[in-house]
Amino acid sequence: MPSTPEPVRPGRKRSESSRTAILTAAWELTVELGYPGLTVEGIAARAGTGKQTVYRWWPSKADVLLDALALKADVQIGLDDHGSYAADLRQFLDRSFALGLDPSVMRVMRTLMAQAQIDPEFGACFREQFLARRRAAFEILAGRAVERGDFPAGRSPALDARIVFGLLWYEVLAAPPPLDSGSADAAPHALVDALFGLLTRSLAPEELA
Repeated sequence: MPSTPEPVRPGRKRSESSRTAILTAAWELTVELGYPGLTVEGIAARAGTGKQTVYRWWPSKADVLLDALALKADVQIGLDDHGSYAADLRQFLDRSFALGLDPSVMRVMRTLMAQAQIDPEFGACFREQFLARRRAAFEILAGRAVERGDFPAGRSPALDARIVFGLLWYEVLAAPPPLDSGSADAAPHALVDALFGLLTRSLAPEELA
């Protein structure tokens, strides 16, 4: 499964077990206490490591949380090859919206997006290590469809990525009222169904004129 390599940071090579413990601690504490209650000291204590270990690998608590979010997306969404754009897209959309609209994940995404607006340095990291990373993952999926010849005519992988993530971020940030689909639980499924139908439909020549 293709994946985007992690950015290389200066300093001592990370212990994978320590890294996992730190990322898990940051996520758990954010869910329990909220972002204002998250501290590097708290992360280190929960992970059973020293504060300097955290700072050696990440410049701030926001960067730790960003890595935790990126890892969660890589693991839970994946890029399995099911042999067609329609099948690959359905899995990608189902998993992306299920993850992004999970209440705890939604809070983290909102928090990091807000932090990216007020901290230019973190904003650059957020765009590179999460936004661009998720777009690149989608474009791998779409690129396979182009090679197979089953990517819908009249669009590009980059445009489809903008449609997918534009709608996902609207749902995360704007918190719109549920769709008229019978229940709040059914709304994300209705949304994915509509988006899936749009993205798997080839545009007819008259629609391109």
